[in-house]
Amino acid sequence: MSRLSQIILFCAAAIIALSAGAWFRANFMDGPQPPLPEEINKQGAQAILSANLPDIEGNIQTVSQWQGNVIVVNFWATWCTPCREEIPEFIDMQNKFREQGLIFIGIAIDREDKVIAYSKEFGINYPVLIGGLEGMTFAEAAGNQMSVLPYTVVFDRQGKIAETFLGRVHQRALEKTVVPLLQQPPEPLPVAQITPE
Repeated sequence: MSRLSQIILFCAAAIIALSAGAWFRANFMDGPQPPLPEEINKQGAQAILSANLPDIEGNIQTVSQWQGNVIVVNFWATWCTPCREEIPEFIDMQNKFREQGLIFIGIAIDREDKVIAYSKEFGINYPVLIGGLEGMTFAEAAGNQMSVLPYTVVFDRQGKIAETFLGRVHQRALEKTVVPLLQQPPEPLPVAQITPE
């Protein structure tokens, strides 16, 4: 795909996401969405946790490497105003709850160069992965049928989706979900079965 085609696609995606985001902000309160149906919860969790995406250093990262923590996956873009509003609060929460087992993961639906510059400028202190336009398929698998940005998915320590947030989520609302999950003990690792020879 040519660079011009990529720019046109990103601009189209930005217009759609901004329009949907504006509509959503006008019509919904800050808070979690209704629980996902069990099948979508399983499929969405599997899609996101099995994702292999490059980070801002160019290294491929598998989201499942952070399983066992409470994981907050945030789908965002540099051109998305509500995304930019919530990131400083995510940075604060990552500092506040890191030692208790909280890990934020940003999946950027954006161009690599813009994501790298933004992440460094604002000192994002959690993993940022480059999803590009294809990254939205992970959000859609986890219930974001409107393709709204930002979209935030919270996983418990067992890798199950605990909550989803469409649009901008405020720190106080996110903490209501995250703090009880952090108080749950990590699940013990399975003991390897030893078979006699």
